[in-house]
Amino acid sequence: MIVVLAALAAASEPPAHVTRWRAQVDWEAAQAETVALLSAYLQVDTRNPPGMEEVGAAFLGARLDAEGIPWALLPHSEGRASLVARLNATNPTAGPLCLVSHLDVVGWEDERWPADRGPLSGVIVDGSIWGRGALDMKGMGALELQTMILLKRLQVPLSRDVVLLALADEEVANVGAREAVDRYWDQIGCSHAINEGGLGVKDAIFDGESVHGVSVAEKGILWVELIATGRAGHGSTPYPGEAPDRLRDAMVAIDRMRARPVFDETMLDLLDAIGRTHGGATGAVLRSPLLVRTLARKKLMNEPATRAILTDTIHLTGVYGAVAPNVVPSEARAMYDCRLRPGTTPGAMLERLREATAHVDGVRFEVISAAESSASPTDDPLFRALVRYAVEGRPTAAAGPLLSVGYTDSMDLRRKGVRAYGYVPFEVTAEDAETMHGHGERVPVSEVGSGLERLFSVVVDVAAAP
Repeated sequence: MIVVLAALAAASEPPAHVTRWRAQVDWEAAQAETVALLSAYLQVDTRNPPGMEEVGAAFLGARLDAEGIPWALLPHSEGRASLVARLNATNPTAGPLCLVSHLDVVGWEDERWPADRGPLSGVIVDGSIWGRGALDMKGMGALELQTMILLKRLQVPLSRDVVLLALADEEVANVGAREAVDRYWDQIGCSHAINEGGLGVKDAIFDGESVHGVSVAEKGILWVELIATGRAGHGSTPYPGEAPDRLRDAMVAIDRMRARPVFDETMLDLLDAIGRTHGGATGAVLRSPLLVRTLARKKLMNEPATRAILTDTIHLTGVYGAVAPNVVPSEARAMYDCRLRPGTTPGAMLERLREATAHVDGVRFEVISAAESSASPTDDPLFRALVRYAVEGRPTAAAGPLLSVGYTDSMDLRRKGVRAYGYVPFEVTAEDAETMHGHGERVPVSEVGSGLERLFSVVVDVAAAP
């Protein structure tokens, strides 16, 4: 399997040119500089909605100006823009490598955050940097910017252009990525990209062992509203055929739909890497596709995170339509977020939903958004480099390919044939990982330094002249 080759590469010595350039970096100073950069970046308010990402782009642009790295705004609408910057190759032998992040962050509930560690604070408390975007994904943006700065300061000769691409509106409508591809591609033109999607998690499956997933694919999406219509009336007297009852019956039918797990090569490769790291009888089970499908199936399906990877998911995210306790509305609605594995099209999932609810009168589905899954190959030098440096020098860490359950800007980049891989090079606890889009989002200070060294190593490996 591909991951076996990647694991062997990770265990070997890095190329000589990577060792040479890493030795020229003062990593303690680089960590301190990146921590300060991220702390300040987290204080820039780019919550979406409304976005206003141009202020985030200006923040990054000021740092690029200070280093003499040219950059440009990619405008989308008033106050909303993406940023692109480029270091040109000395003697290009490969297509440009894009370091991708997004400028916007999701909103928050102020009262749910610690008073001294707010979402726009960027403070360092208990060994972590706190703020909305620390993990998703201003932390990665800071690492990418600092990597560009190190390449420029060291005057690393490049075999391919390295492009910094900080995009607007990833969290809501993906306008930044779509317009980067459709309007501004002549200023970008990358062949490969490193974006969000995967992450290192401590004790992910076994205590004392870490798993680093490198996303090679994203699930497709089908966002739909289930709409029920029926007889309106007074709440004091129930009648047959009322919209809320029809909505309930259709929702029960959807809830009874059963998802079938699919153990494809991506999942089997990641489990194989974990099995090789863990060893013993359990490791042998994880390395055997047959035993995974039989002995490990139940455990994997009982864990929400792995279940979401193995199946098409149908997630109820909201119900609405009530007017008052004593009023029966003529219409009631429910919203579903369906995430689709490779091979399941939005059209096929919509048909399954319609078939499941066909016995309920007065219901229909309206599609809000739909997109098919997309993937990049694992047989690629960039993927192998990401795996290598994710686990370099650490026998208790495993890395392999991952199907990302979330939608990222890589979906739009792949429309241009870009080989896009998702890996934020932090290794965090499950508790820290769960703060992404949640309360108290944070990243350990130590991981800012470790993550920078991992990312710099990857970029030098695939983009620097040997």
